[in-house]
Amino acid sequence: MQLVIISGRSGSGKSIALQALEDLGFYAIDNLPAVLLDSLVDALQEGETQRSSVAVSIDARNLPGALRRFPSLLEAVDRRGVDSQVVYLTAEAKILLERYSATRRRHPLTRDSDMTLAEAIDSEEEALAEIRDLADLVIDTSRLSVHDLRARIAEQVAQHTGKQLTLTFESFGYKRGVPLDADTVFDARCLPNPYWDPRLRSFTGRDVEIVEFLERYPDVDDMAKDIATWLKRWLPAYQASHRSYVTVAIGCTGGQHRSVYLAERLASHFATDYPGVRLRHRELGIHTALLPSPSGPNQHEAT
Repeated sequence: MQLVIISGRSGSGKSIALQALEDLGFYAIDNLPAVLLDSLVDALQEGETQRSSVAVSIDARNLPGALRRFPSLLEAVDRRGVDSQVVYLTAEAKILLERYSATRRRHPLTRDSDMTLAEAIDSEEEALAEIRDLADLVIDTSRLSVHDLRARIAEQVAQHTGKQLTLTFESFGYKRGVPLDADTVFDARCLPNPYWDPRLRSFTGRDVEIVEFLERYPDVDDMAKDIATWLKRWLPAYQASHRSYVTVAIGCTGGQHRSVYLAERLASHFATDYPGVRLRHRELGIHTALLPSPSGPNQHEAT
């Protein structure tokens, strides 16, 4: 039985994620009390109610005591041989404030309290800390459209099996903040910056002009090799600890040149050992999968 537990901050897209899984054939349950998780598995593993793929939403509307017990509740389910995934959705606080202002919905934690919306958003993140710490996958929806989120749920969650490690390389610009879903972050701002050459400014790290510029500098090659060496040393340890997803974020000032180049280079390097490597360029709005090619280098498939 495949069990996907969707959790996260209110306004981050949990309902969209749950609906996406339901559309893909999952038996979906919204706002499940966490204490009923084990009983639900009982009911769905036996008799006429058997289901092979189940998705549930567990969020801050649960009683605080139930949320604190989540680690032991999940452990009990895992001991029964259930293939479980915990997917945590989040977004920047200012984005959540904008979404609530646009929809005029009330935050669940403001209904029976005197908290402001900003205080409720902060309090909710603290209440869900136990779930976030156990998340197999964290998705930052701050800059994702509904279509983008549904696509990521379909590709990374519905098609995922517990035995594989999904490795994602993500480029970003520090001026827009570090991605909330990054597991490890590398800073490329110390490398030579093509931005200061007006002839190169309009290109990106995917273009040959930028590639040729950066590959003239030994420091760029050294950083790429050092990151690859670190990942080769520690990715097996992540996998041995039953991590299903690892997102490696690489940042530069604007997220256009240096970080894009390094993410492309590293994704291609690791695609042989980790089939289905994902590549995201946050500031370029590009999301791709690297597909092994039987006749040559890895190819990109846009998604």
